[in-house]
Amino acid sequence: MNLIGKMLDNRYEILEKIGNGGMATVYKAKCHVLNRYVAIKILKDEFTTDTDFIKRFNSEAQSAASLTHPNIVSIYDVGNEENLYYIVMELIQGKTLKEIIVEDGILSWKWSVNIAIQIASALEVAHKNNIIHRDIKPHNIIITEDGIAKVTDFGIAKAVSNSTITAFGTTIGSVHYFSPEHAKGGFTDAKSDLYSLGIVLYEMLTARVPFDADTPVSVALKQLQEEPVEPIEYNDKIPVSVNMIILKAMQKDPNSRYQNATEMLEDLSRSLKEPDENFVVMQKTSANSPTQKIPTIYNLDKNTDRKEKKSDTNPKEEKKKKGKLGEFFSKHKILRAFVILLICIGLFLGAMFATLSIFSRPSQIQIPNLVVNETGNPMTEEEAIALLEQLGLKNYKIEYENSDTVEKGNIIRQKPEYQENYMINESEEIQLIVSQGSLDEALAEKLKNTKVKLPKKMIGKKKDDLIKELEALTENLEDEDLKVQYEIVEEFNEEVEAGIVTEVDHDGGEEITLDTILKITVSKGSQYKDVTVVSVLNKSEAEAKKALEGLGLVVDVIYEENTNKSDGIVLSQSVTANKTVKEGSSITITVNKLPTKSKVTVNVNLKSLMKYTEPDTTPDATANETTKPAEAKSVKVVIKVGDDNIYSETKKLTTTDITASYTTSGVKEVKVYVDDVVKYNKSVDFSSGDQTITVE
Repeated sequence: MNLIGKMLDNRYEILEKIGNGGMATVYKAKCHVLNRYVAIKILKDEFTTDTDFIKRFNSEAQSAASLTHPNIVSIYDVGNEENLYYIVMELIQGKTLKEIIVEDGILSWKWSVNIAIQIASALEVAHKNNIIHRDIKPHNIIITEDGIAKVTDFGIAKAVSNSTITAFGTTIGSVHYFSPEHAKGGFTDAKSDLYSLGIVLYEMLTARVPFDADTPVSVALKQLQEEPVEPIEYNDKIPVSVNMIILKAMQKDPNSRYQNATEMLEDLSRSLKEPDENFVVMQKTSANSPTQKIPTIYNLDKNTDRKEKKSDTNPKEEKKKKGKLGEFFSKHKILRAFVILLICIGLFLGAMFATLSIFSRPSQIQIPNLVVNETGNPMTEEEAIALLEQLGLKNYKIEYENSDTVEKGNIIRQKPEYQENYMINESEEIQLIVSQGSLDEALAEKLKNTKVKLPKKMIGKKKDDLIKELEALTENLEDEDLKVQYEIVEEFNEEVEAGIVTEVDHDGGEEITLDTILKITVSKGSQYKDVTVVSVLNKSEAEAKKALEGLGLVVDVIYEENTNKSDGIVLSQSVTANKTVKEGSSITITVNKLPTKSKVTVNVNLKSLMKYTEPDTTPDATANETTKPAEAKSVKVVIKVGDDNIYSETKKLTTTDITASYTTSGVKEVKVYVDDVVKYNKSVDFSSGDQTITVE
């Protein structure tokens, strides 16, 4: 069905097709209400016959539309018209991550981790809103022209029922990125998305998927049964921490993976700071139940014997049992009473302090939300600290991280996370992670604040030697990203050999900051190579030009006339044959150019020219002498072309058919004389072709 030009809902004009997937076709369209361009995803016909699917599709699309995040493609509208079910989305200018991997192959680990952070950030927001993607793969991630990752198709995979898959024989998504529980049709949750993200990061860094086979079923079995080859074995440039992050995300047991996107975000961010540290905690099980505080129970067990003494006790045996201490207290009853009193006081004080210790525990306070303030805006570091101080929570720790999604100075996350009815002690530590801007912003700040002194001599050195000196200026700095920045401009130079620095836009010995980009001009050597001139004498002009221009020479042509040579051939050349000159040099060839000749025929009607009329012989005419015409007589007729006579005869005035022809070239005068009097004089171009001149 051709939908180009169709207007949906009297609002969206479909302009062109821009993509095609398993479930839908994507078109570029214009919203005439808001006057903006959008992307419209229209379900394929085979999916529109399942009413249950359509309900789930609309429900999930509307849920996904509630998501607002810089790394999530925004959904503007959901609708249907004439059995066309569609989703209106943000139009993104860029390429899918899959296209970038196919075009570029293995990607740099820092760029890949940065993209993974953006995807994880999008998943974090979605998961907190109880939306699971279920189809995270490079095809569903668009990288904008500014390098921002945008995740699309949130929540739509859930709309696909088993009956739909069975009915149309279509696998929604790609089994190469499915989690094991997804591949076997089990329960999928946030940890399934993190498994898929691990595979996406794996593919970015190795340009291959961890499990591949000829059929989807075989791939699914590998997802369930086989362990992946560690990505670092395919790409030894992958840091240890990143390798371990991927392996943890791809654990078969969901309980052994990252339990939420926030955990994975923390490790990904840390890997940019400590790439070679093995800080990733691999575990087999994960306890999801919250920590409970159990109060101490004090049990005072008194072992006092309250039984009456037996009347038949032997006094000697009793005395023996009492021992010396008992016998002493028997004799000093007052002292015994005093000791008993002291013991009672001690027990009382112990019980009192135990009770106080129970009831004097630190007060419990609701954990505040330190990421978003009451107005729904991101909370700044200053606002978060002020709130903690106000609540009496003074045991806080602040750490800083780079973030491409959170503005500098705002809180990225907190530990413990904000939850309703989650109480903490005043003394419990709270950790604030504050954004210090994107990596690029942080690096730019460092570059701006770091200075180095340039080598004293730069011009005249070999390019490679100067670059080594510039790199050595920062080799003792801890941050490997702090380097002297330079731009190499290569120019042809007829005087300096190739590879030598001819110009630097800063003076030698000058102190510069690392955000300065040095412009270094390097000689490419002569732009002209040596060529040997060939002889083109006696060749045609076209042949000569082709031969000389083929050597890279600039050919100038002049023309001369030589009647002893053929027309159009080369008479001479300014540079002799076998001489070596530079490519691009000029050479002049002289080409023979004979003038173009043509034939001119001159017809003279002498009678008409001289206005001669026959004499009137009637009596009346002869009586009038004034009107009597001249008598016919003979005159000399001469025709000249230039200085050449082409005709000279004596003719009667009654002659009407004098003809003479002449062939020559150039512009010459044609003259007709009658008795030495010029009767016709005209310049004629004999190069313009044969022509006939009638003189009358």
